[in-house]
Amino acid sequence: MPVLTESQITDYHRDGYVLVREMLDAEETDLLGRSARQDRELDRRSQGRKDGEGGSVRMSLWNQPGNGIYGMVARSQRIVDSMERLLDGEVYHYHSKMILKDPEVGGAWTWHQDYGYWYQNGVLFPLMSSVMIAVDPSTRDNGCLQVLKGSHLMGRIDHELTGEQAGANLEHVEEARKVLDLVHVEMDPGDALFFHCNLLHRSDRNQSPDPRWTLICCYNAARNNPYKESHHPRYTPLDKVADTAIKEVGIKRFDDDDSDVAWMGDQDKSARSLEQRIGLQPRAEDG
Repeated sequence: MPVLTESQITDYHRDGYVLVREMLDAEETDLLGRSARQDRELDRRSQGRKDGEGGSVRMSLWNQPGNGIYGMVARSQRIVDSMERLLDGEVYHYHSKMILKDPEVGGAWTWHQDYGYWYQNGVLFPLMSSVMIAVDPSTRDNGCLQVLKGSHLMGRIDHELTGEQAGANLEHVEEARKVLDLVHVEMDPGDALFFHCNLLHRSDRNQSPDPRWTLICCYNAARNNPYKESHHPRYTPLDKVADTAIKEVGIKRFDDDDSDVAWMGDQDKSARSLEQRIGLQPRAEDG
């Protein structure tokens, strides 16, 4: 799979996202999925995030890409080169996470922008982007991602706590919904969604009998190096690998990787730090 085309880059800057079908081929996707489901360390490191609607989303998060299959995806030439086209220059790995929306119990994500809380980490400009890779089919039934098309052009919106998640100001979200298209991003395994850090997005609970696991790799422009230390890394040169490395590594889980990926657990304070802002209170939970 080559890097993004000029047309896809235009779509990204206009809409705030671009969906690329079969970014990983069937064999690569199978290796990623089998690795994740067999990975005891990935499961052990997972933590729930209350969604403010009575549910919880399970997630594992780490700062350094590592040398396992997850790192080979995050460091692969096709992914990194695409990110460098989107962000117009060198990028580094900001963090990765596996969202584990389990059947019938996986919670929702409230409307938010990633930069809505990343900017608190000393990152001055929204020169950041993420790629979401579907491990399982992602459908409306199992809580696929929803986006407001073009909402990245609104700039950063104030955020507040919704449960244990950072949620965008509801007044702005509701007004944006009146003028922007709501898109349900349904994906097949191996598809990849590149999306801007100011794109408003959310997802519903997984009320289906099917899991929805996704790998999300996040990147920051090297020239956007944070001015202060935080729980996510400052600029660290990214060691790109050939696209063939994914299959060459094969089923190499965190269990099998002795590199330090700098796991995040209770140390992930991006959303919780909103409480420390003057006059900002958690949004009341429904019900």
